[in-house]
Amino acid sequence: MAQGGKEHRMVFDVRGRRKHVVRVVYALLAVLMGLSLFLVVGSVNLGELFSSNGGGSSNLAQPSEEQAERLEAKLKKTPEDPTLLQNLARARVTAGNTMLSGEPNEEDLTKALQQYQLASSSWAEYLEATDEPSAGTAQLLSPALFALAERSRSYDEAQRNLEAATEAQKIVAAGRPSLNSYAVLARYTYFTGDFKAAEAAQAKATKLTKEKFEREELDKLMEEVKKLAVKFQQGRKQQTAAEKAAAKSNNGNPEALQSPTSPLGGAFGTGTGLGE
Repeated sequence: MAQGGKEHRMVFDVRGRRKHVVRVVYALLAVLMGLSLFLVVGSVNLGELFSSNGGGSSNLAQPSEEQAERLEAKLKKTPEDPTLLQNLARARVTAGNTMLSGEPNEEDLTKALQQYQLASSSWAEYLEATDEPSAGTAQLLSPALFALAERSRSYDEAQRNLEAATEAQKIVAAGRPSLNSYAVLARYTYFTGDFKAAEAAQAKATKLTKEKFEREELDKLMEEVKKLAVKFQQGRKQQTAAEKAAAKSNNGNPEALQSPTSPLGGAFGTGTGLGE
């Protein structure tokens, strides 16, 4: 649209240099929506959001699952083979991603989370077996590990998954430095509670912006991330204090402790197999 001889540019104009920040903005908006739900919904079974009559994508993941099974068979002979471990982690994430494609139902969601958890275990073994982890594989694992954090059933479990996602994203940023890779690293790191490291990653992302518009949007979105991260870490501290108090009142008997109550408890239903 022309106005006064000049072209009017929309906020999310995808032409020119602004197209790069649009991708970052949408990525951050997506995680903010997910994390807002993750922190405040309470014990809502999000599995109900998936129709039991959905398309169901588990069958489409069968090739990746079969590949994973073949790799596991080979690993019995050479359990520390980094190439096999890397490929196994990739196969598991690919299977999980496929299960969530199309119109996943509740069963697909559960199976996908199980695949992500298996991928997490293989990824951890891979990192132990190699001195030069693949940035490409890390980029595949990073969002899957963060998804596990979003769907964790306790603060401690979420913290472990957040730290794993952050470590993977560090590898991505180191191997593929970009505005997006550092912005995602900052986002993940804020939730681990390491604000100093998160601010350093955010600063690197800021240096890679090309326009004032990009910097302003990045700063605005990161402020929202920090607010959510503070809430998460506060809840985690409160839960830890409550568990210590309960343990003391019950003479340290773990069987007498009640199940922890947190914004994560029951949010994604039971029977996911995570943490078991």
